[in-house]
Amino acid sequence: MSIFKLSTRTIMTTTTTTTTTTTRTIKPKVLRLGITHYAQHKWDELSKIAEIIDCQSTNREEFIYDLQNKYKDITNISRTFASIKQTGKFDNELAKYMPITLKTINHCGAGYDQIDVIPFTKIGVQISNVTIPVESPTADTAIYLVLSCMRNFQMGHNMLVTGAWPQFKKKSSHSFSIGHSPEDKIVGILGMGGIGRAIRDRLKPFGFSKIVYHNRNKLSKELEAGAEYLSMDELFNQSDIIIVSVPLNVHTTHLINKSSIVEKMKDGVIIINTARGAVIDEKVLPDLIKSGKIGSFGADVFEHEPQVSSKLYDLPQVVSLPHMGTYTVEAIRNMESWVVDNIESYIKTGKVKTIVPEQYNTFS
Repeated sequence: MSIFKLSTRTIMTTTTTTTTTTTRTIKPKVLRLGITHYAQHKWDELSKIAEIIDCQSTNREEFIYDLQNKYKDITNISRTFASIKQTGKFDNELAKYMPITLKTINHCGAGYDQIDVIPFTKIGVQISNVTIPVESPTADTAIYLVLSCMRNFQMGHNMLVTGAWPQFKKKSSHSFSIGHSPEDKIVGILGMGGIGRAIRDRLKPFGFSKIVYHNRNKLSKELEAGAEYLSMDELFNQSDIIIVSVPLNVHTTHLINKSSIVEKMKDGVIIINTARGAVIDEKVLPDLIKSGKIGSFGADVFEHEPQVSSKLYDLPQVVSLPHMGTYTVEAIRNMESWVVDNIESYIKTGKVKTIVPEQYNTFS
């Protein structure tokens, strides 16, 4: 109680002490690996509910050290295919150094073979990848390779730039193999996920005699949409063109090898790979192409990329691209946005939007 005089009035006041408790919300910390090209606006929006940290580590040793120090309380990681240069593979060793606060790893791509899922599942980390945004551009690339290989367009281009003009005389030094039309050809799609189905849809207007597929599980009639399910050996036996569209893992590494090509595939088979290079045992290809067992080979991916053997890409029957199947402004923007959506989904719901298949039953 205090008494003080103000003008001519005497005022009595009671003083009370109020303790105010301030609750400070700690934002989740997202470690961003790799460069964002076209979807920075999505990250700006995410920064309202999360702290975004750009990874400054320059190599794996430094990254491991930083995980135990300045990144010791991160909750989410976003990564790109190219960021492997900063960290190396996300494997069992790296899992051991991850902070206990980490909840998700979000990959900016469909193929996540740079991440060993099992050790991260064991420590309770959800893995997400990008699905729908990669389907169309990858399928478009596969169709380009199919047509180029069937028609020997790359061979013709190579002759043109050297000053030669193609002639269709068997004994001409400028002669080259005449291509084939789709009308009586069977196309086999190895792997009928979202990308495989997008490839199927794009093949239909060309008039192939049949589209067949092999998948881990036979699809419903609705999802098959006219494609015929075959065993893998049946697909190898029957197909004139084989399109590889399976993820790379321990079960699919060198799935296509010398034995499967020589013993099971047609002479002159065309093989297209837009999945991962190591699904095919690449070292056996040059001799099989030279012998004519493989009529043509088209690929956007290679086993040891970015190193690719000139023994392979110098062959006139080979159409090669430097893993640029999703290199469009639209595709990259959509992929980058998808990664942010996965992180936001976890922050708000406790689950990423597109968890990888190996974890379907773990975090359901």
